[in-house]
Amino acid sequence: MTPGDVDLTDLDRFAAGFPHDVFSRLREEAPVWWHPPTPRAPGGEGFWVISRHAELLRVLRDPATFSSETGPGRSGGGTTLEDLPPGLVTGVMLNMSDPPTHTRIRSLVSRAFAPRALAGLEPWLRAQSRAILAAARAKGECDFLVDVAAELPLQTIGQILGVPPEDRHALFRWTGTILDYRDRELGQPSRELAEAGAGLRGYGARLIAEKRRAPGDDMLSVVVHARLEGEGGAQAALSEAELNAFFSLLFVAGSETTRNSLAGGLLALLERRDQLERLCREPRLLPSAVEEILRWTSATAYNRRTATADVELCGQKIRAGDKTTHWYPSANRDAAVFADPFHFDVARDPNPHVAFGHGLHHCLGANLARREIAILLEELLPDLPGIERTGPVEWGRSNKHTSLRHLPIRFAGR
Repeated sequence: MTPGDVDLTDLDRFAAGFPHDVFSRLREEAPVWWHPPTPRAPGGEGFWVISRHAELLRVLRDPATFSSETGPGRSGGGTTLEDLPPGLVTGVMLNMSDPPTHTRIRSLVSRAFAPRALAGLEPWLRAQSRAILAAARAKGECDFLVDVAAELPLQTIGQILGVPPEDRHALFRWTGTILDYRDRELGQPSRELAEAGAGLRGYGARLIAEKRRAPGDDMLSVVVHARLEGEGGAQAALSEAELNAFFSLLFVAGSETTRNSLAGGLLALLERRDQLERLCREPRLLPSAVEEILRWTSATAYNRRTATADVELCGQKIRAGDKTTHWYPSANRDAAVFADPFHFDVARDPNPHVAFGHGLHHCLGANLARREIAILLEELLPDLPGIERTGPVEWGRSNKHTSLRHLPIRFAGR
């Protein structure tokens, strides 16, 4: 592979969806590949690209060697190509921290996302799904991404965190601006980005202050008032930086990835009528269809780690302090693991996809996302045979998230 063949810092390569052709070559020719520096690369640095399922699992199973926080010679780090600052993001945000900080914060809320705890949320999820779909049907034509796929996760994470309904769409606009590189390149600032970041942080700080003053029965109130055992056995509340990072992460992750899985899943079904018709005939396949949607869409494109020590992976010598990136959509198309990986199969079994990651940083909201997708898809089943696209799909421009901006559809008579 040469720099001219593959430039994963060129966001235009991702503007029509994930570039599976590039990663098919990488899996075959260079499954652990050194991506040289490019003019767009944050910090002017190269990074390792890990594209196969087996090597990705090895990285995720070894958080001591592959840190989510930082590595030798760095003050910052995190899970993006750009080094993010310590104390503000890395080391305080759940997905960008290592034990013991990660363990301390995750222990606060892990039970709330367990299957038994989420069972009580199911009637609410079904009622919201029915209301959202009823409103979309009444319009006849709609943007499925905006009007349906974004609405259920947005309402759900807002309910969980205690965000007032009237505030949720402002938060949605801010997160969309932060995650989608519409007007900028990697690491570049923009006025809209600065305003969105300030808006999200400011809102989070105000909501946390409100929960401290008048707690409710929501998760954010629990976290704000919790006291955890720290070093030496002392009890302490989460810091302001940890609380702000917790709110930002859960709201963004809870609203963004699931909406892209829902919209991408419908798109996959509409483009493969045989699979759509089979699912309608055999609704018992709904659980396996959900897993296939997750594999197929792989809404998080990559995460970064930083090597904490020299290590060899697939014959390549990774040095302490090197950035490594592992690419979930590529691992989820690995022919060594998935039979006919470019075939969308609602009955696929087994399906050991890594759409939610693996190990220490396995997605906290995986069970919730599965329930949201399953319930909305089940409520949508009677409509599926008559749904058709009415215009082109518009993708987000990002190498970090495989996202959709718009999916215009029409509902036919049921």
